[in-house]
Amino acid sequence: MEALRFPHTQSPHFHCSIFTPPTFNYPVKSSAAGVRRTAPRASSSISAAVSRAAAATTEVWSATSPATSHELPLVSPSSLTSEPGCLLPKLPPPGENGSLGPSGIEYLTGILSAKVYDVAFESPLQLATILSRKLGNNIWIKREDLQPVFSFKLRGAYNMMARLPKGLLDRGVICSSAGNHAQGVALAAKKLGCTAVIVMPVTTPEIKWESVERLGATVVRVGDTYDEAQAYAKKRAQEEGLTFVPPFDHPHVIMGQGTVGKEIMSQAKCGVDAIFVPVGGGGLIAGIAAYVKMVNPDVKIIGVEPNNANAMALSLHHGRRIMLDRVGGFADGVAVKVVGEETFRLCRHLIDGVVLVTRDAICASIKDMFEERRSILEPAGALALAGAEAYCKHYNQKYQNIVVVASGANMNFDRLGQILVVDNVRPT
Repeated sequence: MEALRFPHTQSPHFHCSIFTPPTFNYPVKSSAAGVRRTAPRASSSISAAVSRAAAATTEVWSATSPATSHELPLVSPSSLTSEPGCLLPKLPPPGENGSLGPSGIEYLTGILSAKVYDVAFESPLQLATILSRKLGNNIWIKREDLQPVFSFKLRGAYNMMARLPKGLLDRGVICSSAGNHAQGVALAAKKLGCTAVIVMPVTTPEIKWESVERLGATVVRVGDTYDEAQAYAKKRAQEEGLTFVPPFDHPHVIMGQGTVGKEIMSQAKCGVDAIFVPVGGGGLIAGIAAYVKMVNPDVKIIGVEPNNANAMALSLHHGRRIMLDRVGGFADGVAVKVVGEETFRLCRHLIDGVVLVTRDAICASIKDMFEERRSILEPAGALALAGAEAYCKHYNQKYQNIVVVASGANMNFDRLGQILVVDNVRPT
């Protein structure tokens, strides 16, 4: 199947030029009091930096624990609105990255050496011919919905767990999740031969917790909300010496997800102008951006969020992480109140912005994907496609190679009814 052949154009939004990989600079104190300078961190420091990050897994590498999340400003999702497809501006990042996490070269090396292919495979990059002709761009779909657990989440979970010392792995792991992360951890534990406890809210649909049990994990249902389940999981991890596996905010998880970006760049023979990525806690887009911006900074990395679950867009808008006072649950795979500390650090410096979409747009993109591939994506899985469609229409974007990440297909069957009642998706 051939891509559309477009004449060379100079786009006001996408630019192509000879590139040089960027350097992440970290603050260094000089001998003179009050004077600060920045210096590149040497690639030889990767082992030490990543080891420091790995050491945090014995406790929790997460800025969303109750102790810190309560200190974040509470913000309403409706406080930031935009026209459909409009790329939201973000505050310029500070002149220094801080010293909380690995540098750009460390992420690049970590992604290249990520341990994901024992459980995951290189998902196909497929041309959406109908949408390409409709939008006047080559629309390429990265099919993470075809992974063994129908989601990209197993990449990050396995990469982190496979790097744990044997002693920690033997004690077992624990995570909190209402969906795809749970299945990723369960499959990773099965492959690595360790025990896994998955804490899920009591409101989790039966189809989801049963699928986790079938993978051999122990499911514990606690609390009415994800926050309650997470608090229980972290407390039990400390009491029993289990390793808590966060869903997004850990360098090894981010590096695992970053292999999606590595694959895109090797698969896209026609080049890539932009990659649209669904955003929840930020692990997937941070990983993709960490790789892609190092090998070709001209590629645009654009996040997509529901307009009622826009924690990353609001955090970038305010220049600091915020907490949503409420979050829409239709796209439950990205229904996050607080983005990760490390994921925000990376996104603030690397991504080009965020596009917000409505529930109706998500439903329409689920239908578009069905018409293209006879596949049904979950709402979060169709998010990037909805964002790319809206963006192309808003800016009248033409003649570009655009990649969208179809991140998951764990659709609850009863959710199909909600999708069909949307006017522009209602069957005739």
